Amino acid sequence: IRAYFKNKLKLALIGQSLFGQEVYSHLRKEGHRVVGVFTVPDKDGKADPLALAAEKDGTPVFKFPRWRVKGKTIKEVAEAYKSVGAELNVLPFCTQFIPMDVIDSPKYGSIIYHPSILPRHRGASAINWTLIMGDKKAGFSVFWADDGLDTGPILLQKSCDVEPNDTVDALYNRFLFPEGIKAMVEAVQLIADGKAPRIPQPEEGATYEGIQKKENAEISWDQSAEVLHNWIRGHDKVPGAWTEIHGQMVTFYGSSLLKSSVPSGEPLEIKGATKPGLVTKNGLVLFGNDGKALMVRNLQFEDGRMIPASQYFSAGETSVLELTAEEMKVAGTIKDIWAGILSNVPVIEDSTDFFKSGASSMDVVRLVEEIRQKCGGLQLQNEDVYLATKFEDFIQKVELVVDYVSFSEVNEMTVKMPYQCFINGQFTDADDGKTYDTINPTDGSIICKVSYASLVDVDKAVAAAKDAFENGEWGRMNARERGRLMYRLADLLEENQEELATIEALDSGAVYTLALKTHIGMSVQTFRYFAGWCDKIQGSTIPINQARPNRNLTFTKKEPLGVCAIIIPWNYPLMMLAWKSAACLAAGNTLVLKPAQVTPLTALKFAELSVKAGFPKGVINIIPGSGGIAGQRLSEHPDIRKLGFTGSTAIGKQIMKSCAVSNLKKVSLELGGKSPLIIFNDCELDKAVRMGMGAVFFNKGENCIAAGRLFVEEAIHDEFVTRVVEEIKKMKIGDPLDRSTDHGPQNHKAHLEKLLQYCEAGVKEGATLVYGGRQVQRPGFFMEPTVFTDVEDHMYLAKEESFGPIMVISKFQNGDIDGVLQRANNTEYGLASGVFTRDINKAMYVSEKLEAGTVFVNTYNKTDVAAPFGGVKQSGFGKDLGEEALNEYLKTKTVTLEY
Repeated sequence: IRAYFKNKLKLALIGQSLFGQEVYSHLRKEGHRVVGVFTVPDKDGKADPLALAAEKDGTPVFKFPRWRVKGKTIKEVAEAYKSVGAELNVLPFCTQFIPMDVIDSPKYGSIIYHPSILPRHRGASAINWTLIMGDKKAGFSVFWADDGLDTGPILLQKSCDVEPNDTVDALYNRFLFPEGIKAMVEAVQLIADGKAPRIPQPEEGATYEGIQKKENAEISWDQSAEVLHNWIRGHDKVPGAWTEIHGQMVTFYGSSLLKSSVPSGEPLEIKGATKPGLVTKNGLVLFGNDGKALMVRNLQFEDGRMIPASQYFSAGETSVLELTAEEMKVAGTIKDIWAGILSNVPVIEDSTDFFKSGASSMDVVRLVEEIRQKCGGLQLQNEDVYLATKFEDFIQKVELVVDYVSFSEVNEMTVKMPYQCFINGQFTDADDGKTYDTINPTDGSIICKVSYASLVDVDKAVAAAKDAFENGEWGRMNARERGRLMYRLADLLEENQEELATIEALDSGAVYTLALKTHIGMSVQTFRYFAGWCDKIQGSTIPINQARPNRNLTFTKKEPLGVCAIIIPWNYPLMMLAWKSAACLAAGNTLVLKPAQVTPLTALKFAELSVKAGFPKGVINIIPGSGGIAGQRLSEHPDIRKLGFTGSTAIGKQIMKSCAVSNLKKVSLELGGKSPLIIFNDCELDKAVRMGMGAVFFNKGENCIAAGRLFVEEAIHDEFVTRVVEEIKKMKIGDPLDRSTDHGPQNHKAHLEKLLQYCEAGVKEGATLVYGGRQVQRPGFFMEPTVFTDVEDHMYLAKEESFGPIMVISKFQNGDIDGVLQRANNTEYGLASGVFTRDINKAMYVSEKLEAGTVFVNTYNKTDVAAPFGGVKQSGFGKDLGEEALNEYLKTKTVTLEY
């Protein structure tokens, strides 16, 4: 409707490139008639993107190699141009010289897009010069063409800030490309409406810079770090700033200012530099004459070979993932994509070079986009193509590089575990190189050294998540596509469930069979459940009071919050990750997740699988480390909009305070519990004994909803205790990888010691230790299942959570329903609860009166991905699982319009 009523023009589009294609498409959508497209001839049998779009629409397309000879317009070209009858020439991006008789021919003349704020940076390579000269503002101009070089009157201009580490690509992708398209359409409409200004360009501040030549791009070292950085990033990718190292010309790419402390590295002598560079694990550090530093990521040698700067002295110690059958299929698809682009090459071989075979920079964009579409969302950057121009190198480049810790012959398989931070789609060491030991609780041995994330790593992860949300593919992805990625990730979790369950057993002490069913099985179910929600998140329409004579429409939209932080505990490492991150991702957010320090390995394996599933870079970031450093920084970070936490009440309070003081970020907390389980004498006793034991000893008692205190009615108390002890004696304590094991080791040594102290406190206060209470005499962190009776309400055991295999039993008088309810509710916790009785009226009454987020009746530990889970009182607030969990990661926007 909007396009129909506006004034419209007949346009000739003169130019090329994806930018030209987008301008062409948008002008047609606005109702303008493109009567002719004038572009460059096909190259190696491939048409320019603008030509392809126009030919598809049936728009007349003319492909002239040139418009004039010896200063005179070619007659045939001029006649072809005039035949279309254009009222305005639009030049979005044009590399050809267009004669002035063509420029001035239409009724309204010609307008041109130029990527600078004219009159500054007239001439070619304007974006590069914006960076080289250290401009704080970048932008573009749409101007009226004249016979000068970018000197015509200004129609409109727009600008943006230049960030310290912006590159040509970053400026182009963030602002110059998307906003430039809009501006060209706006300019044409202003002309059509007779409102287009003609503002003469001032001479003051006018500059002209031509295309920079390679011989003029040598780095002069006696300058500040910022000037060096501007010089390098301004020449990236063409022609490339270079210097001499060991007698060879070396070109630098991917510069950034170094804000953190200078990392350790191996010195590299550079000709002309007053101080040697440092080859570090993250790149080559260079120094300005002001003592400040910058870092470059990639180096190119005279023979055209490009390598990561960190690998100057070696090929590196990382290994590429072995190609599975599925990855072989991906490799075949990529070869087909290469063949489609390099149509002039008979066969794509390992030695085929992308650029030497005729590909251009436009083909790089096509290659990256086709791989994203056809290879399960596999993400690449344009830079990756330049770093690996041969097909054999490119295939390795597109595989995630992982440095594994491998264990062979464990649980009849080889287990491969990543151990580094996972930030922006890459596994990387901590910024300061620190690591810590993660321990196998079965025997106390060291599994491996894991990266210990620093504050710098947290900030990098948050920045990656923020960029992925605001500028990346994830933010533009439709909900159904997001769901497809989550389904794919669920499939990969299921395909790798045996390895994941084995890692869980090694790292957390979980019994393998339980890990397979619950730790991993419920993780798979959770991702599948929330994948289904992705395209079903809806707002609502709301009838409001009309303001006559006009009418109103009010509706709500559910929108993602942005970057979310997730901090999870050590008892169910992967399942707790799934419970929170699946809802977070389904809602469209990006995340930074900190696993528990003592159990990081399944989270890092999950990160690897997320890449295989096709999640874009930066959407998922995993930072192992301490709560005091990484966790605290997440709660304080100003760019995080939501924090989801599961852990102790004491830490939850500190997190909530930090979240409030920092930026009032949204919080959901699943905290401690002292869940009461009331067993009445009219219960089914066999079931009550069996499920009562599960309520306490499930997952070694390391269970947030574990029954922290059992209230057993007097008439059945003694028999209940006797039968529980009999069943405990039948339990097999041992290696969690043994399929017959019932009870594995506690998660870590400090926790075992805490449990032993808990038992000592109970004995000292006068509770009766009926069974257990000791460490099992064998290597590792094993504790005997324990039973206490005669526990009175004032005792430590009655008030505090053990989080271990300790059954705390209190007796209550026959028939005293209200009395036992009062005792059960006499706690600041309120996570879960339970009741066993055959009397439905009693069950309903008790479930109504119990102050807890969950009440189990004649069952226990029965959680499901569709049922909301969370506590009340000092057990926290907010929900995991179910539809309600989505609301924890969404915000509601109300929109009211008048018509």
